[in-house]
Amino acid sequence: MKHQELTEAAHSKTINNKSCEYLNQLLASAGITINGNNPWDLQIHDPKAADLILAQGSKGLGESYMAGMWDCQRIDELINLILHNKLDAKIKSLSTLWYSLRAQILNHQTRTRAWEVGETHYDIGNDFFAKMLDPYMTYTCGYWDKANNLNDAQLAKLDLVCQKLDLKPGMHVLDIGCGWGSFMRYAAENYGVTCTGVTISKEQAEYGQQLCQGLPVTFRLEDYRDLNEQYDAIVSLGMFEHVGRKNYRTYFEVARRNLKEDGLFLLHTIGGQIRDHHPDPWIDKYIFPNGEVPVLGQISDSLESLFVIEDVHNFGADYDKTLMAWHANFEKHWHEFKDQYSQRFYRMWRYYLLVCAGSFRARSNQLWQIVLSPEGVKGGYRRPRL
Repeated sequence: MKHQELTEAAHSKTINNKSCEYLNQLLASAGITINGNNPWDLQIHDPKAADLILAQGSKGLGESYMAGMWDCQRIDELINLILHNKLDAKIKSLSTLWYSLRAQILNHQTRTRAWEVGETHYDIGNDFFAKMLDPYMTYTCGYWDKANNLNDAQLAKLDLVCQKLDLKPGMHVLDIGCGWGSFMRYAAENYGVTCTGVTISKEQAEYGQQLCQGLPVTFRLEDYRDLNEQYDAIVSLGMFEHVGRKNYRTYFEVARRNLKEDGLFLLHTIGGQIRDHHPDPWIDKYIFPNGEVPVLGQISDSLESLFVIEDVHNFGADYDKTLMAWHANFEKHWHEFKDQYSQRFYRMWRYYLLVCAGSFRARSNQLWQIVLSPEGVKGGYRRPRL
């Protein structure tokens, strides 16, 4: 039997399954074909994958991929097409409803739970992240306005933040959720400031202190709610997604009491479009436990009477490029880690990076930098011209 005949036979066998047939019809409206020839088409190895996807939505899609039940050359483009054509809204499940209700009723970012994401995600290995990220180990969206590679995009982002905060030598800057200290390291080296950063990841704090050795940079393994000092400026890059709607007001109250009257606070966060959305079940279970993406209305409501919103800058499309660059690095260096991590981990991590890239490409997710001041900048705030 010729290769084409084998392919056609396999395709026919797969879609004869009722679940596969329905899923194929659903995907066809977005230009996706089960066992098709396009790089974004699903290649289903086990028809049970369709049952999981239809029954559990995002969670079923991710778990069936991790189990090797289907493959796809361009998962990023598959997700872009699914979200752009709003197919996710057509697959509702009880598990999705549960995550939605749970997020609205319970506080899953309490002091105890806040440390879970550090242990689950950020503590998996500094060497692993060092190979995936840029030399500064910046695990947030790069700024690709004039950049054509990951390193330049991250340096441009770090400098953009420094300029937006109008940093001057001698200032003391607080970094809430400092990671490995990429911003603090850059700001100390290039703007002559002193930095204090807090993180809930032991691995990040220890490794970051090594990377910033000799610089006026201090790491603290501390919950942001315990902060009570005065700083000339505050920055928070990619941490707000771990705060949760039940704690938004507390977060901004903490920032306000730690910021001098004439200081600026820059919040850099992923953002969504639907207020009463649910956390993605697969991302919540395997990547960022207890995470939650805010909408602008939730942010503005939570900082009412505490801050003046000086500037809002959306460059969410740049996260697509950033994630694809991380994925390229991940694939390039995977051979160095395949004996340390399982094949299931490989598929999980690949899926995570590409799914997220697709979500930003579809513009379902945004990336906001919001500049805040306690009383309003006299004469008005001006975003720096870069």
